[in-house]
Amino acid sequence: PAGAPDFNMAPTKQALVVLTRASRGEIDAAPTRQLRRLTWGLVPSWAKDFRVGLRMINARAESLLDKSSFAKAAIARRCLVPADGWYEWQVSPTATDAKGKPRKHPFFVHRSDGATLAMAGLYEFWRDKSLDEEDPDAWLTTYAIITSASEPGLDRIHARQPLVLEREDWADWLDPKQTDPASITAHLTFSEPGRFDAYPVGSAVNSSNNNGQQLLVPAARSDIVGAVDPTTGEIIGG
Repeated sequence: PAGAPDFNMAPTKQALVVLTRASRGEIDAAPTRQLRRLTWGLVPSWAKDFRVGLRMINARAESLLDKSSFAKAAIARRCLVPADGWYEWQVSPTATDAKGKPRKHPFFVHRSDGATLAMAGLYEFWRDKSLDEEDPDAWLTTYAIITSASEPGLDRIHARQPLVLEREDWADWLDPKQTDPASITAHLTFSEPGRFDAYPVGSAVNSSNNNGQQLLVPAARSDIVGAVDPTTGEIIGG
């Protein structure tokens, strides 16, 4: 339900996103920081079909300003996506599933200091031209999360991770008046290794139909087969 904690966020679902923007209809109003519920999966304003958002949940930091799908939003419509952490699936180097493919084990990644993290993102407005402009259903507001190469340790789980910005960078990232590509690029190359811890969780998180705080419970060691400890590099479970 709207406003309830979501322990298994997935594309096409709505999440609380922070942005700085002047309220619609207020002429010459100063931009204000807002908390809005946006749909995960960015739909560019020029898209003919909103379903393109299913393919645009993430944007690579390295090519962000070069991609027509993301460049304009990167300059003018940046946001922050608050979260307690994120799930990532590690491909086992030793274990296979029933089909002979490498097993994938889910991990939960979170800040070592226990604080809420803020992922860098972009947002866009898309209009359904089959509806009247004043119809509330005519507008869809969507977002994508920016990703970067994984920091040391997390790269044992996956090669990519969300770009997580520190508190002192939030205001500059959200400022719609900050349109200098060099300043934006400086945020895109931000990295501060050692901020995160990760632990394996159960396979229930593999299905977006499952939800609840129990998804964050660490997996029993006996249930882990062929996973790599991101801290030590040890193979867990053979």
